[in-house]
Amino acid sequence: MNRKQNFTVALLSFSLLSLELIWTRILAAEFFYTFAFLVLSLAILGLGLGSLTLRLFPKTESSTGIFTSFLLGGIMTLVGPPLVYRLGMSFSNLPGSFSMLGKLVLVIFILSASFYFCGIALAAIFKRFHNNIANLYMADLLGAGLGVVGALLVMNIFSTPVATFLISIPIFLAALLNSKKSLMFIPAVLVVVALFASFNARTLLKSSKPERFPVIYEHWDAMAQIKMFAYPGDEARGMVIDNAANTPVYNFDGDFSLPDSGSEDLWGIPAGDLIRQFDNCRFLSLGSGGGADVIQALAEGATEVHAVEVNPWFNKMLISGDPDGYLKSYTDSLDTELSTLPLYTSHLYDDPRVKVISEDARAFIRRHESRFDVIYSLSSNTFAALASGSFALAENYLFTTEAFQDYWTALSDSGFLMMEHQFYMPRLVSEVIEALEILKIENPRSHFAVYNLPSMRRKVVLLAKQPLEPEFLQIALRDITPSNFSDIHLVYPAVDSLEDNLYQRIVEQGWKTVVDSIAIDISPNSDNRPFAAQMGLWKNLTFDKEARLLPYEFRGFPLTKLIVGIIVIVVLLLILPLTLIPYLKKGPRLSLQHYLYFAAIGFAFMSVELILMQQYTLLVGPSVYSVATILMTLLVASGIGSHYSSAFDSKLVFVGIIAWLFLDIVLFKYIVLLFGDFGQTIRILATIIIVAPLGFFMGMPFPKGVRHIGPLVDWGFAVNGAASVLGSTITILIVISYGYSIGLIVGILAYVSAWLLLRGETTPS
Repeated sequence: MNRKQNFTVALLSFSLLSLELIWTRILAAEFFYTFAFLVLSLAILGLGLGSLTLRLFPKTESSTGIFTSFLLGGIMTLVGPPLVYRLGMSFSNLPGSFSMLGKLVLVIFILSASFYFCGIALAAIFKRFHNNIANLYMADLLGAGLGVVGALLVMNIFSTPVATFLISIPIFLAALLNSKKSLMFIPAVLVVVALFASFNARTLLKSSKPERFPVIYEHWDAMAQIKMFAYPGDEARGMVIDNAANTPVYNFDGDFSLPDSGSEDLWGIPAGDLIRQFDNCRFLSLGSGGGADVIQALAEGATEVHAVEVNPWFNKMLISGDPDGYLKSYTDSLDTELSTLPLYTSHLYDDPRVKVISEDARAFIRRHESRFDVIYSLSSNTFAALASGSFALAENYLFTTEAFQDYWTALSDSGFLMMEHQFYMPRLVSEVIEALEILKIENPRSHFAVYNLPSMRRKVVLLAKQPLEPEFLQIALRDITPSNFSDIHLVYPAVDSLEDNLYQRIVEQGWKTVVDSIAIDISPNSDNRPFAAQMGLWKNLTFDKEARLLPYEFRGFPLTKLIVGIIVIVVLLLILPLTLIPYLKKGPRLSLQHYLYFAAIGFAFMSVELILMQQYTLLVGPSVYSVATILMTLLVASGIGSHYSSAFDSKLVFVGIIAWLFLDIVLFKYIVLLFGDFGQTIRILATIIIVAPLGFFMGMPFPKGVRHIGPLVDWGFAVNGAASVLGSTITILIVISYGYSIGLIVGILAYVSAWLLLRGETTPS
């Protein structure tokens, strides 16, 4: 019987963790990146409420109740995403629309239902077999850890829409294990339904939003949704990541001597004058996308071009067209459009001067001291990180003070960095100044300039290893003349008539002096707080009907903080009070110490997990791999720790957790330096070895607590779930404002509180 229940719990947890990752991926791409965080919160909240339902309605603990909960959980897993797609949810209209707010509430109910029903079943098994909690909790965590791997494999092999439906099958298998013979046909039929739905996934999850241009190709995997559009004419194709970040693929004839190869219209912001400063220019594109940067570099005479793109699918498409040959097209033109894509670009990436690298740009650049003459960044990750959310709320590490230190180190003695961005430039200028001051560069103001390109609605920072001469600044990007002021002009160093602009003020007065007079947050980001896009401030909170998402976050509207804050308020005012209702009933009750203990460990576990998923992106590289590495390591190691929890003294367990977290705060930046020069496989292995001891000890507090409350485990599980949502939400608000280190200190304090509560335990009344 124990083996059967362990297997049931593992199957259930496998599906639930996979569900979190898959729903995060597909819903964040279709709607907005905050959906990533919303799904994570709903998952934990649903499990907790399911456990509370079991406590309040004991009949759900019956075998029939468990079986029914499995079926309902699996069914809601199948129907949840299609229902959400058809609701027409739009975060952009949320601040000013009561109807959209109502839709958001409905979305919350739909998506949390799967976790709610599965939470009932999981809590019922925990309660029935509480004497075997160490092994059951181990099965729970190991199943979840394997679910991380399973989710990534299914998304990469079958595509994310297909995975959305396939992942319900383990839930139905768990129902099959716990069903009467006369009812076994029900989960069996639902497995067939899930398979049928997966074959029609693209139809069931087709967006109602009209496309601007015909879609000739679509690819989904664990990292991104990629669409290719057929633009009018034959000049270019458009590739879009997660319905937000755009990159063109130009129709290139291979002849660099013709005008189409050197036209500024192809790449918008030319780097030719920078490239021509060197006889043998070594050029690095940070985020090469569809290859436009590479065409420009080769056309302007670069002798060595490094095309670094974090999404390997882009590089595969430009090298081989349709890499796997199995994806379906929206039109019959797939074969002619994609199988000939390398020909469309004249096999640009086969040029011997081009080195194609599928890796996180920051991880790549750390390995190349004094290597590059020109580092070129054109809208790198403008919206990609915002759209996907990277399963949590991570931005990226391209736009931090330490990143500019790395860029400086990677430049040759006379090298240039040219970085463009539509929204982040005030923050980037603050970071450039801080980076140069940290590096103790003499007269740092002479080493950079800021350009405004009004007609393109873009800003560009130019950073140089040697002081920039005024004459060169006038021609570095394009010739600056009075007649083309609307196309390009300097905002630092600015002419007298523009000396009061924001960028000049940041340089001359410092960002701390300027920040109070503007609407956006321009404080420099660091690797400890890499949230460049979080520019909203609480002082700008408004519910104007004309509110629109993208403009408002970048004009100071605190949209992310608002959504996270709403979740905090809901948990504090509604969910946590619900966990107190069992005190109104007769019978055994959790003591105050035990109630607070389960709340503390729930808050702490989720807080630490969320921070490490984001923090270790800097070491591992692409967030999809860092999330998988951290989640899998923590969950599997915690499962093993749960199994051995009775063999370790509580003092040793909590001291081990607290000591590890303290060392992470102090040593993480040195760990990145130590392993940063190695390849990604080594970095992943190093992360697993480093994080596993923490996970081992983090798996012990829950079973240790359950041994003191016995059959009240369902109540403890409910409190744990509600507090976990608080842990994740409050942690996000903390790290956005104060950084990972402060967030980990909060996690340490929560574990210290749990340790003190366990020491002062009392027998449940």
